[in-house]
Amino acid sequence: MLVHEGATRSIGTDLRLGCTLAAVAGAVNVAGFLAVGYYTANMTGNLSALAVGVGDGGMMPVLACVGVLAAFVTGGCIAALLVGAGRRRGVRAVHAASIALEGMLLIALGVLSRVLPAWVEAGGLGCGLGFLMGLQNATVTHISGARVRTTHMTGMLTDLGMELGQWLLDPRAARVRERLRLHGAIIACFVLGGIGGAVGYRAYGIGVLAFMGGGLVALALPGLWQAARRG
Repeated sequence: MLVHEGATRSIGTDLRLGCTLAAVAGAVNVAGFLAVGYYTANMTGNLSALAVGVGDGGMMPVLACVGVLAAFVTGGCIAALLVGAGRRRGVRAVHAASIALEGMLLIALGVLSRVLPAWVEAGGLGCGLGFLMGLQNATVTHISGARVRTTHMTGMLTDLGMELGQWLLDPRAARVRERLRLHGAIIACFVLGGIGGAVGYRAYGIGVLAFMGGGLVALALPGLWQAARRG
């Protein structure tokens, strides 16, 4: 799932990867909201909150939104740098390495947030999760040739609506049906992941991030192992 790129990927591969990572993104988004009070995968909402904060003259909400937005963009930038560096050095599993990095950092956030002072946790956790969501979204966007986005549900819902229109024009088009299934499944997994994140947060607190991170590391290991065997 994390080795083949662009046109070499099948719709089934994109479906498995998109659904898995969308579920993680949904869980992180909800757990982050319950912990710090804002969504770390929803940059449209954070931009709106930034505008409201500026209009109301509230400095702290503005700084919080700016921090998360900057962290998300930085995550996307780091993902692009990792892919570029990996290609120059002939690293086949650079995307798997990015997801493994995300998993390890999620584990670190889940562990450290339980021992840090509350004021450090609020800012550090929000920016940290924003960074990881940017890293994940950029990595998946790149490996899928922009067919899959796992944190950007506005875009996925737009794609779903467009594909639905194409299906109404030609219900027998197999490619359109595949795309409908892909977008619909990813959206559903994001919601289910959010439900799981809420349940997990209620049971384990922010330590639930460590479980999510472990799952991402496990997801990345086959790609890393495959690339290592091929040298």
